[in-house]
Amino acid sequence: SSPAYVEVSAIPSATVTVKQSGQEIGSARWGEVQEEGVVETEQVRFELVDPGRNWVHVTVVDDDTDEPVPCRVHFRSPDGIPYQPHGHHNQVHSDLGTWYNDVGGDLRLGQATYAYIDGTCQGWLPRGDVIVDAARGFEYEPLRAMVRVEPGQQELKLRLKRWTNMNARGWFSGDSHVHWLSTQGSHTEARAEDLNIVNLLQSQWGNYFSNTEDFTGEPNVSKDGQTIIYVGQENRQHLMGHILLWGLKKPVMPWCSDGLGEAEIGGTLEATLSDWADMTHEQGGTAIAAHYGGLTGEAVALITTGRVKGVEMINHTQTTHRDYYQALNCGYRLPLVGGTDKMSSDVAVGSYRTYAHIPDDQEFNYDNWCAAVVAGRTFLSGGPMVQFSVDGQPIGSTVRISGPGTVEVHASVESIFPLHRLEIVQAGKVVASVQSDKGERKLEIREKLQVDRHTWLAARCGGSGYLAPEGFPGWG
Repeated sequence: SSPAYVEVSAIPSATVTVKQSGQEIGSARWGEVQEEGVVETEQVRFELVDPGRNWVHVTVVDDDTDEPVPCRVHFRSPDGIPYQPHGHHNQVHSDLGTWYNDVGGDLRLGQATYAYIDGTCQGWLPRGDVIVDAARGFEYEPLRAMVRVEPGQQELKLRLKRWTNMNARGWFSGDSHVHWLSTQGSHTEARAEDLNIVNLLQSQWGNYFSNTEDFTGEPNVSKDGQTIIYVGQENRQHLMGHILLWGLKKPVMPWCSDGLGEAEIGGTLEATLSDWADMTHEQGGTAIAAHYGGLTGEAVALITTGRVKGVEMINHTQTTHRDYYQALNCGYRLPLVGGTDKMSSDVAVGSYRTYAHIPDDQEFNYDNWCAAVVAGRTFLSGGPMVQFSVDGQPIGSTVRISGPGTVEVHASVESIFPLHRLEIVQAGKVVASVQSDKGERKLEIREKLQVDRHTWLAARCGGSGYLAPEGFPGWG
């Protein structure tokens, strides 16, 4: 790549040499680079870009409370050189095939590495202009700013502004599907992403077993009660499908079955998804169809027998939407849940999440959150905050009318990301929509819709091209 940066520690008489494909294309004396700032040869330009550094204590506060707020942060110079907090990586090499390595405490989005912090951090920052990125989930305005670090400066205060508070309205967010993180790491990252629930799932890949030591059979609750980690399982069979097991009091064995990438080499079919679902229900847990791919494998049997209480939709395609709508058209109540299937540091926990509504007369806890999901009081989101009602009844309700007639539908969506389309879907068909070519922070629909028979209604929204007639993108 050109330009590229390198950290050098050398005496003045040392020589810095650049090679390409094994051939030297330029060199310079390190002392000359330090003295002149720039040394040019026929093919290479050496430039000293370090203006000196300060050890800076950074505090990120909630703009309303002025208290430190957990978040993720990224610092870089105008030249693009990262200066992450001490104890965190400047680069996370998740693009080099490390998969489950480099997971925890750091996040890589594109070419930027973020550090998860509790609202405070410290480390070296360059003197002069510094570009700051800070974010906390979807309910805070993300911060991208140029700040200046003066010689001798040792303190830096940044502010994040909350634009909505879903908890105050009874909506609590959760990630249905997370791997590899530890229990404490899940707390740290969930708080920094403003996420209430993490379903941390044990599973198996051949002879590799994940999170074996984390299972307790009960929720792990933060001191303030706002973050809950529950270690469950993702049980997997390569042909029949995968299933999420929430709220387990004891393990459901075997974790995986029938060899290939799931169980041991040469393994046989020892259990079905239905077996696992039944064992989960016997102990009061909740079974969810994992990363729903349509009406294939054992998903059909799980849905028609009521063994799964919802479907997790991560892969958004015409097929997954069509098959999900077909199941609803057959009369099956199947709440949607959102999760990440996080297995690497280039996926933020909760970047796709489930919001579940807990009534005012119930406390926020894991059991009540799961019950809200099963009841269908949910929406899944990669950013937008959704409000939807039919004749004034909220999400998850059943509206009864005496005969054919009209119902009044109200849907609104608001997001930190540009919204291009909001649609009302009835029995699998779009019956009302609004769109914006340039993208808006908020979209809204109010319509009276004709209802002639038993039916269902839903709201969906997306960014540019997401809901275009020619098809959905592969991943949402």
